[in-house]
Amino acid sequence: MTDRVRQVMREVPRRRFLPKAERAWAGLDRALDIGYGATCSQPSTVVRLLELLDARPGHRVLDVGSGSGWTTAMLARLVSPDGWVVGVEIVPELVERSRAALEAHDVQGARVEQAVKGVLGRPADGPYDRILVSAEAHDVPQPLLDQLADGGRMVVPVRGRLVTAELHDGKVSTESEGWYSFVPLQGS
Repeated sequence: MTDRVRQVMREVPRRRFLPKAERAWAGLDRALDIGYGATCSQPSTVVRLLELLDARPGHRVLDVGSGSGWTTAMLARLVSPDGWVVGVEIVPELVERSRAALEAHDVQGARVEQAVKGVLGRPADGPYDRILVSAEAHDVPQPLLDQLADGGRMVVPVRGRLVTAELHDGKVSTESEGWYSFVPLQGS
């Protein structure tokens, strides 16, 4: 684990972003139920996602499937002081819960928006330097690649593998690794 990711994991405890019934298990390395068919990914997976994404100060970040708001909050720390993060979530109740958690813990430079039906990501705020997807796609989603800035990077689970896609001069290169389990990405 990189020093930056280790530090942000300490600064933004998972427990703060979980439903009360799940907080006792916050320290376990497993996905936890946050309701509505969604989960808060296990910490070891989140570490790998953040390492691959390599969000840096000043970056503009899209967090697709922001769920509990935990990754959104960590990303905000990684891109501060001059960057920002917008999370999108399809479940209205999770949008409200994660907004409340971000506010309660005074997370600066981050917000969570309701996903628009039929629109993957949030094109209106793009392009993004980094895009993190916390739900499994069938293929690397072209609508999200279209929201990536030149020189940008996206990390997305595709058919059980973590795919890192980078855009340089209009050309996309990809690498994949590991075997992971995520909830399905709607609209992919």
